[in-house]
Amino acid sequence: MIRVAILGCGMMGQEHVSYILKYQDALTIKFLCDPDSSSIDSALSIIEDNSVEAPTPCILNDEKELLQHVDEIDLLVIASPNYWHTPQLLRWCQYDITILCEKPVAISEKQVSALKAAMPNCKARIWIAMEYRFIPAINKLIQLLPEVGDIKKVTIRENRYPFLSKVGEWNKDTEKSGDTLVEKCCHFFDLFRLIISKEMSGCVSKVHRGLLWDHYGYQDEADKDVVPIIDSAYVLLDFNNSSQSDQTKTRKHATDQTTLGCLELCMFAEGSRHQEEIIVTGMKGRIEAYLPENKVFLYQRPTPDGPWKDKSKPPPLESFSEVVYDCSDLRQVYDFADQIPEMHSGYHYCSTAIEWKYLIDAMKDSGEGKPFVPKVSLDDGIKAVEMGLSSMKNITNDASREVIAPVRAFSSQSSENLLDLVLNSGLVSSPDHVKEAFMRVIDACDGEYKVSFE
Repeated sequence: MIRVAILGCGMMGQEHVSYILKYQDALTIKFLCDPDSSSIDSALSIIEDNSVEAPTPCILNDEKELLQHVDEIDLLVIASPNYWHTPQLLRWCQYDITILCEKPVAISEKQVSALKAAMPNCKARIWIAMEYRFIPAINKLIQLLPEVGDIKKVTIRENRYPFLSKVGEWNKDTEKSGDTLVEKCCHFFDLFRLIISKEMSGCVSKVHRGLLWDHYGYQDEADKDVVPIIDSAYVLLDFNNSSQSDQTKTRKHATDQTTLGCLELCMFAEGSRHQEEIIVTGMKGRIEAYLPENKVFLYQRPTPDGPWKDKSKPPPLESFSEVVYDCSDLRQVYDFADQIPEMHSGYHYCSTAIEWKYLIDAMKDSGEGKPFVPKVSLDDGIKAVEMGLSSMKNITNDASREVIAPVRAFSSQSSENLLDLVLNSGLVSSPDHVKEAFMRVIDACDGEYKVSFE
């Protein structure tokens, strides 16, 4: 049995609890840890309501207490607020355990730098929870990508309800969430990378901020200088199709042009027919995925020798094909659909259940001496955050961006002693490695840390 500890028992922690209970042949919850008693109570009620009797986990309200039990933990689930993810990863990755860390893995450049410095010497096996990859319709779209040829355009649109209420409303605080383009949109930046299989070369953003001022309760804040989070955005992205060496060469074909991406986000669109839409257009066809409809539409363009002979008229219907996939039937997507729990809890179209299936299999392989291969690596999680940070830097219309205080990744309580965690944990191999990895970070700390590399 894989012994699991849940660090953070809010909405996502509870969703993970619900699925762990459905994989009781492989998983057992040993610890629940959260300083908020109401979150603990909600997680316990899920366990008590479970149709199959499950052991009562040990309840803790302090991470330091949980850390004392590391030898009793095989798998740690980090589902705490965003601003804790990096410092908690740095504390726990020193141990020979598996870690499932919720997104975003970091909320600032300083936290990203700390993770990059620690990565080479992490003992833990790390998996980042990007469950959007496993939503049935999205995964089907990914499977169908070869059908559309060279991808030239990817549009991801989310029109949804405002952020839900969470403990202390941390998700409405730019310094605790990383702001919306990092907090919410790291999922979508991860999907852009996965779909296009290239890295972003540039982006530009336009945003709305403060439209939900009253809904989020900012008017009740004692600090009237608070900067509200982003409520809607357009982000245009560019992805290089060529290697760096090829970019210096003269392009010989128009089809060599880069792939374009467009992210549209609206957090005040409760009446939308589709909450998420992903549209991929290639030179041979187009794929459209819609949620919560959970359907995928595959279209293939007319071929040169097809029935579209008269180009002075629009193409006749018979000149292009349409195939519709109903992904609410998991068997249309996953060959292991019969192994997924029938009752799908949570808010992510059963994708968390699929994520857990993959994670359990990866841990079993690791236990048999095979390499642990995460579906979403720490590097994947970092790159999605870096895209979000870039989109924040390249906002062209946000008058309030000048007054937004930078997220203080070292000085805020979220990351107190973050630098010390890396320096003193054995996660760095040499003074030279420390110096190279942290010089940029330390320079940005305004003298807050005085570190000698002697």
